[in-house]
Amino acid sequence: MATAEITVIPIGREGAGIGDILAEVARHLAAQDRVRFEMHAMGTDLEGDVPDILKLAGELQEIPLMLGVPRVYTVLKIDNRVDRDQTLEEKVASVEARILDSDGLPSPTPPE
Repeated sequence: MATAEITVIPIGREGAGIGDILAEVARHLAAQDRVRFEMHAMGTDLEGDVPDILKLAGELQEIPLMLGVPRVYTVLKIDNRVDRDQTLEEKVASVEARILDSDGLPSPTPPE
């Protein structure tokens, strides 16, 4: 199983807002069951098999074009770990556990 992050950026339409397009992306994500996803403010995390992630990425990248946007810039990052399954939550929990010192307190923040 792989984890990934995708960001679909519509380019070339008037105005700065893209919420209407992202709503269509969210509808498409919700309608499929191949890849688990979590949308967040700057992109969407994906979890599943690499071929399914790649197929879904292609579908998502087409949505703005189908809505009349003349250009789409898509960024896809994939982490394909084959020695064991690792979920999105496990990746975050691993880092959070390393932040805590042996007393269970957060490590001091380095000076700026």
